[in-house]
Amino acid sequence: MCYSFEELFAEKLRALLERERPRDLYDVIHLFQYDQIRPDAKVVLSTLLKKCKFKGMTATELEKLRTGLRQTELEAEWSHMLAHQLPFLPPFEQFWNVLPKVFDWLYNIALPPQLLPFPITADEDTTWKPPSIAHVWHMGVPLEAIRFAAANRLCVALGYQNTIRIIEPYSLRRTKAGHLLLHTIRVDSRELRADRMDKIQSVRITDRPFVPVYAIELTAAGPVYAPRTKSVIRKHASSGNSLRRRKAMSSSVSYIIECTICGKHFSRKKRDTTLRSHKNKEGWPCHSRRGILKDTRYN
Repeated sequence: MCYSFEELFAEKLRALLERERPRDLYDVIHLFQYDQIRPDAKVVLSTLLKKCKFKGMTATELEKLRTGLRQTELEAEWSHMLAHQLPFLPPFEQFWNVLPKVFDWLYNIALPPQLLPFPITADEDTTWKPPSIAHVWHMGVPLEAIRFAAANRLCVALGYQNTIRIIEPYSLRRTKAGHLLLHTIRVDSRELRADRMDKIQSVRITDRPFVPVYAIELTAAGPVYAPRTKSVIRKHASSGNSLRRRKAMSSSVSYIIECTICGKHFSRKKRDTTLRSHKNKEGWPCHSRRGILKDTRYN
């Protein structure tokens, strides 16, 4: 079954209203901030009201969420429910403070600003578009970590030319000569930068949020949702044989954990994504203490 962007948006709002889960707040704000698609607010609101009516929820409950009466419950569970699902946990206030803008948009009180793209330099190839997943380049620089930071409106501590600078990430482009450029703004000087990716020495996501002044173009693959934590177990006719095979395989399984910042791989016997102190592939200290499951290998 295929759902429209408006229906997906309405369903996430309905889920946030009914369940009060941090993951729903996280997804609602990402859908709202996804600049590549501009949904129809009237369609989202009418669909939301229909869903609420079907679930037996009233307009009064919708107003309680809009006026912030449920902030305490969401904030109390923010870290507990999301920290283990994301490569880096953004501050709760950053997402909660955007929620009133979502309802202002729904009720046609205020529209989100239409931001212009980052300025194009003279030597850029304007026909080139980056692939949706940056891992395909197999570069030492963790592009997906930068993309995650951009999608979450978080500043990045960028190691470049033996210095660490705090930047706002905006766009990834390519020059006519074939060099990949990361377009950023330096937080301290507000200087517009176009740094070559092959010269970046380290990347660290910070908990410092930023308000974009240009359109975020690093999220071409779509909004970054918080993943579900429950897995679905499918039953087969030969479930007994399958269970025995899984038990035999699990005795020699290795989990490959990838650092979300430097991209380094670690082999584990347990599915544990926490990381110890380590260095990146260039020998610089990496500050990440959490990875993601990259692969599962059966020996």
